[in-house]
Amino acid sequence: MMRPRRPRKPVADHCYFCKSNTEPSYKEAVTLSKFISERGKLLAQSKTGICSTHQRSLTRATKHARFMAILPFIVRA
Repeated sequence: MMRPRRPRKPVADHCYFCKSNTEPSYKEAVTLSKFISERGKLLAQSKTGICSTHQRSLTRATKHARFMAILPFIVRA
């Protein structure tokens, strides 16, 4: 017997940064927080719809922002 499939969540078709013609910056905490889960983890490229080039630079910018104490390392529940 097969289980019914869950409906998939819609994924963005195009990269957010390619659309707006910008690069991820550690100074823009609001923009970075769009791609971080409620627990403080980076969301996967498949969930956010970001291209691989911007996913790598987003990772670096997030790590830089965490080191500069702009973003928290973890969010406690």
